[in-house]
Amino acid sequence: MENCVKKSLINLPINSLKGVGPRIVDHLSRLNVFTVQDLLFLLPRRYQDRTRITAIGSLQAGDQVLIEGAIQLGSVVYRGRRNLVCRIADDTGALMLRFFHFNAAQQQKLSTPKLRVRCFGEVRQNYNGTFEMIHPEYRVVNNNEPLVLEEQLTPIYPTTKGLQQTTLRKLTYQALDLLQQEAEDIELLPEELLQQFQLPNLAAALLYVHRPPPQAPTDELQSGRHATQQRLAFEELIAHQLGLQQLRGQIKKQAAPMLLTVSERNLQETLIKQLPFQLTAAQQRVIDEINQDVAAGAPMLRLVQGDVGSGKTVVAVMAVVRTIANGYQAAVMAPTELLAEQHLKTFKTWLEPLGIKVGWLSGSLAQRERDETLQKIANGDYQIVIGTHALFQQDVRFLNLALIVIDEQHRFGVHQRLALKTKGVVGNCYPHQLIMTATPIPRTLAMTAYADLDVSVIDELPPGRKPISTLLIPNS
Repeated sequence: MENCVKKSLINLPINSLKGVGPRIVDHLSRLNVFTVQDLLFLLPRRYQDRTRITAIGSLQAGDQVLIEGAIQLGSVVYRGRRNLVCRIADDTGALMLRFFHFNAAQQQKLSTPKLRVRCFGEVRQNYNGTFEMIHPEYRVVNNNEPLVLEEQLTPIYPTTKGLQQTTLRKLTYQALDLLQQEAEDIELLPEELLQQFQLPNLAAALLYVHRPPPQAPTDELQSGRHATQQRLAFEELIAHQLGLQQLRGQIKKQAAPMLLTVSERNLQETLIKQLPFQLTAAQQRVIDEINQDVAAGAPMLRLVQGDVGSGKTVVAVMAVVRTIANGYQAAVMAPTELLAEQHLKTFKTWLEPLGIKVGWLSGSLAQRERDETLQKIANGDYQIVIGTHALFQQDVRFLNLALIVIDEQHRFGVHQRLALKTKGVVGNCYPHQLIMTATPIPRTLAMTAYADLDVSVIDELPPGRKPISTLLIPNS
């Protein structure tokens, strides 16, 4: 989470908290916790209610509760494996406690009649229909020093081997004490925005999610719907959006080949005349948007979304032929060999009559054929190259790559897409990127998840196309 608090907490190392030595620092680093701020945003996964004692007679299977009762009997039984079983009771009923791992001292203590114990665990129904707790947390109740109940719901944090929940809670409480000292200085969102959406301030939200009061609505907290959790999610989305907008601003400052209309070799018009169908208004609109992008002198970053059969491929081909008409190379990358081969067949059908040489690169090529293909890509013989993940491998070099088309980009990792992009970088000049997907992307999601991209939607199917049927077929 990219939320920020006051600089002192941002930079305050985690070992500045009491009880944090090298071993704890190492454990916390596995959770990406290096500073006090990191710890504050390590949010609980769920909560346990240890603020009240539940009557044994009111228990139901699946409850996670705190109970208290007196031991009636305890013994070691051998039912498949050795285990310690003891029966405790209060004024309303009785319950069995079962332990598979125990030592002699525990056996002696938990077999002491009338000894009062307080236990926390999950209630289960065993084979004979009675309730039991398996390996509950327990403490002996001293009548002279009564145990104090928790004042807040108990948070359960994501953890790692060697790091106990009790340790995380103690450290988090220290961090919250520091947070309260600076509560007035850490808010980043404008007051009018908080009021508009009825959101608590940042300090109040963090205090609540780490220390929910006993009356807190546990169902809302467990499902992440509580207003304090929504407040933190809201800020995270804003931070994500601002980060992408900043990235977009940096990209727009870079240079890219200006792919202008070449009147003596207008391959787009030539191709349109040869197509056995007419472009839809939606396809033409998206082509125009792409043409404006690639002529602007800054790297295009455009996402084209359209249903299966809406004609995304011909839009990509139009971008490719404009690139080639300007004397540059283009690359088309698909996530599977089957999809890449479909693109190869289509591109060859449309482009080879225009004198454009289409190359093919995949992991299944024999070494000799691969070497020949790499040579033709490097010297520019292949003006467009279609392939799979093989395109971004280290030994693939282009002569002058100016356009990258990526189909179903979510199937590729960020580093994979970046590896292909760097093959077209010359000095401070970067290639254009066109990304295609058939996955429906609502406008709100596109604005948040793809804020660094311009989004075009092909919202019109070509005439005569059969409707797409989506079927769910069982394994049987």
